[in-house]
Amino acid sequence: MSSVTENGDVTAGKPNEEKTYKKTASSAIKGAIQLGIGYTVGNLTSKPDRDVLMQDFYVVESVFLPSEGSNLTPAHHYPDFRFKTYAPLAFRYFRELFGIKPDDYLYSICSEPLIELSNPGASGSLFFVTSDDEFIIKTVQHKEAEFLQKLLPGYYMNLNQNPRTLLPKFYGLYCVQSGGINIRIVVMNNVLPRALKMHFTYDLKGSTYKRRASRKEREKSNPTFKDLDFLQDMHEGLYFDSETHSALMKTLQRDCRVLESFKIMDYSLLLGIHIFNSHMKEKEGETSQNATDAKRPGGQKVLYSTAMESIQGPGKSGDSVVTEATNTMGGIPAKSHKGEKLLLFMGIIDILQSYRLMKKLEHSWKALVYDGDTVSVHRPSFYADRFLKFMSTRVFKKVQALRSSPSKKRCNSITALKATSQEIVYAVSQDWKDEKHGIITEGQSYSSLDEEVLASRHRPDLVPSTPSLFEAASLATTISSSSLNVDERYQRDQPMLYSSRRGNSYILYLAEVIPDVFFSLKVKFS
Repeated sequence: MSSVTENGDVTAGKPNEEKTYKKTASSAIKGAIQLGIGYTVGNLTSKPDRDVLMQDFYVVESVFLPSEGSNLTPAHHYPDFRFKTYAPLAFRYFRELFGIKPDDYLYSICSEPLIELSNPGASGSLFFVTSDDEFIIKTVQHKEAEFLQKLLPGYYMNLNQNPRTLLPKFYGLYCVQSGGINIRIVVMNNVLPRALKMHFTYDLKGSTYKRRASRKEREKSNPTFKDLDFLQDMHEGLYFDSETHSALMKTLQRDCRVLESFKIMDYSLLLGIHIFNSHMKEKEGETSQNATDAKRPGGQKVLYSTAMESIQGPGKSGDSVVTEATNTMGGIPAKSHKGEKLLLFMGIIDILQSYRLMKKLEHSWKALVYDGDTVSVHRPSFYADRFLKFMSTRVFKKVQALRSSPSKKRCNSITALKATSQEIVYAVSQDWKDEKHGIITEGQSYSSLDEEVLASRHRPDLVPSTPSLFEAASLATTISSSSLNVDERYQRDQPMLYSSRRGNSYILYLAEVIPDVFFSLKVKFS
C-alpha cells in the first residue's frame, strides 16, 4: 500500500492497493470532501450577497458530520469527521469572478466520484480531478494552508486587477478532521485536460541543479520531465507567432512580479505539449465536447481557465476566445524546432512556498556545496529573474527564428538583398512621383536611364550620351537638394528617404549593396 505519513512523506506500497494519506484511505478522503463541500456550498447560498470585507478573509466555519447523520447532515459510511471551510464568502467571490455558479461547482465536485491522479513531485500530496475535468483538488500541508490564508487579501486585490493570469485560481480551502488528523485541501483550476493526450509534460523552474526526471518517474506511462530534460528534448525551444509570444511573455512577467511582491519562490511552470494532428483533434474535440454537454447543463466553462484565455488581453474579442477554446480546448498553438504543430497547456503551480527561515537555510547550505545560482531555492527577486530569463531565451521563442536555417540564410542572403533593394527603389520612385513630381522633372529618373541603355542595345548605331563629371554630380545634388522641399509630414514618415543629410549617403549605400539594380547607372556615368 502506498501511504503518506503525517509530515507528508510517501511510503512505498503495492501498486494495486489503495493509497493512504496520514493513515486515512484516499476513498474516505474523497467521500469526506464531497460531503463537506456539498453541505457548505449549499448552506452558503442562503447568505445574501455583499461586498467582501477584511474580516471575511479570516472566518472559519465548521460542521460535524457523524456517520449516522444528523438534522443538518446526511448519513454516510465513512468515519465521523469535522469539515472546516476557510473564508467562505471570499472564496465565493473568487468563484463568481470566474463565472462559476454554485450549482455548477457542486455538480462538478459532488455528482460523480473524484478521479485520483499520480503525483510526480516530492511533496507527497494527493491529487484528485473532477469527472468533468474542471477542478483539481490537492492536499496541502499546514504551513501551505496557513500561508494561503495570509495571502488571500493580496490575492483578492490581484484578481480584481487582472483576472487573466497563469497563476493558480483558488476556488476553496477546506480541512477534514478525523481521528485527531487534519487533512487540508485546496480546490484549483485544472491546467492539463485529460481529454487531450499530452505527449510531453514538463515541470520547469529555470534551475539546473538536480532538475532531471528520476528513473522511476521516466518509467511511468505519462512522466513529468524537468528542466534538463526539456533542454535535451527541445533544445531549440518552442516557437510562437509574434503576437502570441508577446502576450505570453507579458503575462509571465506580470505574474512573476506579483509572486515576487509576496516573497514567493520555488514555483514552477507546468507545461503540457500535445503534438497536433487535425484528424485526431477533430475526433477528440467532438468526443470531449459531447461528454461535457452531457454531464453539465449548458456546457458552461470556467472563465479564464484555459491557457489561451489566460494570456489574452482585453483587445481580443470574446467570440475569438470561444472559437479557439472550442477548436483547441484552450491550448496555445505553437511549433517545435522540427516544424511540428503543437498545442500547449500551461500554468504556474506550487506558489505556496515563501522564502521563510527554513528556505533561507536550505539555500545557504546548497550554495556552499553547489553553485548557488543553479539551485532551485533562492531569494524571490533572483528566482523571478532567472525564471523569466529561462522562459524567454530557452523555452519560448518567436517564430521568425524558424524561417530559414543559417546555411540557407548564407546561400540566399544576396538574392534576398537584391529583392529587397528592388522593392525599396520601386517604393521610392512611386512616392516621389505621387508627392513631388517636380523632383523627377528636375533630374533624370532611374527608369529613363535604363530605357536609354536598353535602347542602345537594340540600336548599336546610337551611342548613349555620357554626362560629364560635373553633370553627374549635379544630378546627385539635384536629388539631394530637392528633398529639402518635401513637407514636414512626409519627412516624419520617411526620414531616411528624404533627409537632406542622408541624400548622398543613400545613393552611395545603394551603389554598394545593390550592384545589379545600379548597373544601368554605372553604365550611364562611366
